[in-house]
Formats: sequence, structure tokens, C-alpha cells
Amino acid sequence: MKRHYPNGILSAAVSAARVLAVSLPALTGCSTTHPTGYAGADSETVLVTYHVQSGKEAEFQAELLHGWQVYQSENMVFAKPHIIVRDAEDAGKTRFVEVFTWVKSPDHAPDSVKAVWLKEQSLCEARSGHPGIEGGEVQLITGK
Repeated sequence: MKRHYPNGILSAAVSAARVLAVSLPALTGCSTTHPTGYAGADSETVLVTYHVQSGKEAEFQAELLHGWQVYQSENMVFAKPHIIVRDAEDAGKTRFVEVFTWVKSPDHAPDSVKAVWLKEQSLCEARSGHPGIEGGEVQLITGK
């Protein structure tokens, strides 16, 4: 069963986390990937929302998956968690939400990562007062 939230609930839940996605094109990092499940003091779990332009959904999804491969090849992310969900917003427009963990807070982007971020940004749009890409650091809570 699909759960619908009143406008602003998801935004409120990630408001403290928006800094990363808003500045996503300017941020990156490069470090050695640690085994799955290990998270050091420098790691950051992030939730990023992408407001994808109508008609660009398939291209964006392919770019998002390509971006994940680039992050892994640059040793910037842990293999898990990596969650991507697709949902419809107001007026049926598509958004993707991605959750993953940086090995450490990204500071300097290699050109390969900058290219991914520029492409992702070009496929997204500002919507309902929110930038095309938004999000930031969140606390990952898992069940047993």
C-alpha cells in the first residue's frame, strides 16, 4: 500500500540534510573503500532527492546507476547501504530518492565525479520551491 504524506513532511524530514545535495556539484572526496558495514567517524550517510524533468526519467535512472559505478571506482562510497526509490510527486512528476554512505565527507571531486553531477543536475528541475537536487546527511537506523 502506498503511503501518501502531506506536502512538506518529507522536506521537513530532510531539511537538516539539504546542504550536501544543494552543494553536490561542489563536493566530493576520494578515499579507500572499507568493508561493507564499517563506518568510521568521517563517513556520512546521505539522503538525496532528485526532481527529474518530465520525459528524462529513463536517462536520469541510467545516469544515476552510472554515477554509482563512478563513485565505487573512485573508492568514495561503501557498497551498502545503497537504496534508490522512484516516486511521483505533485502533478505526477517523478522524483528519485537515493540513500548511501560516503566513506568520508567529500571535499575534492575528481573530474569523473564532477561530470556525473553536472549530468544529473541537467536532468533535474527546481520544483515547488526546491532545487532540482536536494538532501544531505541523515542518520541510518536499521532493524534487526
